[in-house]
Amino acid sequence: MLNVTLIIIIITCIVSFAAFQKESLIDALIFYPPAINNQKQWYRFITCGFIHADFMHLAFNMYALWMFGGAVENAFTRIFGNMGEAYYILLYISSLVACLMPTYSKNIDNYYYRSLGASGAVSAIVFTFIFIEPSKNLGLILLPMIEAPAFLFAIVYLGVSAYLSKKGTSSINHSAHLWGAIYGIIFLIVTSYFFSSFRAVSWFIQQVTSYLHSL
Repeated sequence: MLNVTLIIIIITCIVSFAAFQKESLIDALIFYPPAINNQKQWYRFITCGFIHADFMHLAFNMYALWMFGGAVENAFTRIFGNMGEAYYILLYISSLVACLMPTYSKNIDNYYYRSLGASGAVSAIVFTFIFIEPSKNLGLILLPMIEAPAFLFAIVYLGVSAYLSKKGTSSINHSAHLWGAIYGIIFLIVTSYFFSSFRAVSWFIQQVTSYLHSL
């Protein structure tokens, strides 16, 4: 079935494969703070999420989006009703921007810095899923040899991302992963509070408490 998640994956793959063949397309779409600051090319916050460094980079992000996106999309339909798909699209697009704001602030005049990929938005989707299904076993998806509830994975992921972001010795934008994850949680809490009867924080606490009591 063609849902919003699959449409995003298809569009991202088409644009990414086109960029693999044409470096000028990468230059036009990539996240480049000086171009945003000096030439007001704000669209780069979003377009950079539709291009990737190589096939493995693309495959990993789209696999993660496929594994978690459909579940979040369905959950949004339950939470927001007919507006579920619209909020899902808003989450994905706005997270592309939100996850890069700290990076933009830090590298606003850095002419050597460039970033690309959907990792920040995918992190937002994954952590939205975790907040809705905190006791879900993610071992079957991520590490088949380890059985662990989603909320424990979230703690480890946030800790590692924060450490690597502060260390800053990798070419991977761990800051985008970290802030994308945090933004996904905040988006769910705020939108569900104002536009639905679902109370994300209470639900999360209830699910985690139930899991711990079952041990």
